[in-house]
Amino acid sequence: MIRCLSRSEVDIVGKNEKIMPQSNNLGFRSWYYFRMGWATYFAFIFAAVNMLTVTYFLAIDNYPSLKAIFPSFEIYILIAVGIGIPLLTIIGYAHFKRTQARRAEVDILMETQPYMVRSLVNSEMLLNINLKILEILKSISEEKLSATQKEEVSKLEKQLVDFVNKRQFRDNKDREFFLDMDKKKLD
Repeated sequence: MIRCLSRSEVDIVGKNEKIMPQSNNLGFRSWYYFRMGWATYFAFIFAAVNMLTVTYFLAIDNYPSLKAIFPSFEIYILIAVGIGIPLLTIIGYAHFKRTQARRAEVDILMETQPYMVRSLVNSEMLLNINLKILEILKSISEEKLSATQKEEVSKLEKQLVDFVNKRQFRDNKDREFFLDMDKKKLD
């Protein structure tokens, strides 16, 4: 039995339809934008200025040995920024690339955002559909294709099947595929 899929199951959008419906809840949208602005910009700058000011005037200014290393607030800022920015950049890199914390964040995002999961599922379905269509087209037009066309189609099919069978979420096959595509476009 063939089942008809509704728009919400496949997410096919017509020409005059909006891809993402706009929420009419201006209050929650504004609250979200406020939190992003506060956390990303204001709180970050405020915390940095506060940390520099407090540590200098409460700690360094009261100890002559530290005052000899940091004779003025401006020198302290230059040294702290010169050491702090590279150090925090390395810590941020380690967070994204080397720790389990980032993987946990991504897992939570996948759990709480069903649209991301749907996008992944839809793309996998499209790969399988494309492989099936390619197989059907090859069988239908076997005698109509030239030898070079048959070779190109077979090469494409083999590449697609190999790619689908070998890749996993925890490896770099997708990234390598895009880098290879970029190299081919540049050549």
